[in-house]
Amino acid sequence: MQSVEQIAHAIVVREGGYVNDPDDPGGATKYGVTIGTMRRLGLDKTGDGRVTTSDVKALTREDAVSIFVDHYFHRPRISQLPELLQASVFDMNVNAGANAVKILQRLVAAMGFPAVADGVIGPKTIAAVNAAAQAAPDHIADAYGIARRNYYFRLADRRAASRKYARTRAGGKGGWIRRAEEFISPRYHMTDSEFRQRVSAWA
Repeated sequence: MQSVEQIAHAIVVREGGYVNDPDDPGGATKYGVTIGTMRRLGLDKTGDGRVTTSDVKALTREDAVSIFVDHYFHRPRISQLPELLQASVFDMNVNAGANAVKILQRLVAAMGFPAVADGVIGPKTIAAVNAAAQAAPDHIADAYGIARRNYYFRLADRRAASRKYARTRAGGKGGWIRRAEEFISPRYHMTDSEFRQRVSAWA
């Protein structure tokens, strides 16, 4: 089992460096930390009393790891989920916020364990997820990863500007899909033909 710090370092690598993509609702981002998050935390790296893109550019890898561990793992109580789910839910929480938990809550509810998709990990969600993990220990991590992948597909179905994150210019799997499949057993990865069929309706 990797430590939470090791998982956070892997997220930083996965997220990459500074970007300010107009199609990304998160705005200026570095190592997966958005300008909105930095403003919320009051992280003024340049010391000028404002949090701007200059502060995002000044963010270090260690800053990002610290933010992720404190605010995306411990604070939302991902640390209280079963270990076999922690890395994937943590990674998704950095990437998609409360939707990471909502996906998990919907999954365990569909498995018959009571959970409300409110995006908050409370005692009832913890109990439901633990019960689901005990009932299907060999499958729940893959099921969550597949649910993540489906979430990305649905986003791209609804928003054409987001399709570049799910499909490369060459027509193969984009970053979102590859990211989800890092947490899915290879036997459940989509083949190239399956992927192309899934996105064939996109312009």
